[in-house]
Amino acid sequence: MRLSIDAVETARGAPLSIETPCAGWDLRALLEHMITQNRGFAAAARGANDPAVWAVRRVADPIGDYLSSAHEVVDAFAGSDAEVMALPEIPPGRFSAATAVGFHLIDSVVHAWDVARSVGYAFDLDADLAPTALRIAEAVPAGASRLRPGAAFGPALEVADTTALARIVGILGRSPEWLPSRA
Repeated sequence: MRLSIDAVETARGAPLSIETPCAGWDLRALLEHMITQNRGFAAAARGANDPAVWAVRRVADPIGDYLSSAHEVVDAFAGSDAEVMALPEIPPGRFSAATAVGFHLIDSVVHAWDVARSVGYAFDLDADLAPTALRIAEAVPAGASRLRPGAAFGPALEVADTTALARIVGILGRSPEWLPSRA
């Protein structure tokens, strides 16, 4: 979450309409998705099973709301003794706490990269986090489900760069070479 917070903080002052590596999402839409994910996972860590928590909402201050939601999910995970978490937007909807935290970790890593690429911020994974994030990315199911509208990740891309971060974003359907078209 620290890497994600750092990336989002660098977006202060950037136009919320700038494009991101997430097809069809500008910076505002990406941040609102990230806020929703943080709040949804926080609620799940506290034992809630409310699909309404996972509905993306427009917010007045995407940067500030993201930072608040990031601290909320960190606190919720730290204070949770849940063994199972309800994640209604991910079939079958109930997962071990460790698996749920892994889902949130990979989503946070990739979206932090998305934000960073959009605003021109140099982003890299900590050496101790990279192997875990890569292992989780490699476990994300491939196949036709990634072609559906609204799929969490696009089809995997072949990447020449062998760094963990490049491999992660490629596995999850993003080109490590992506740059905004304005660049």
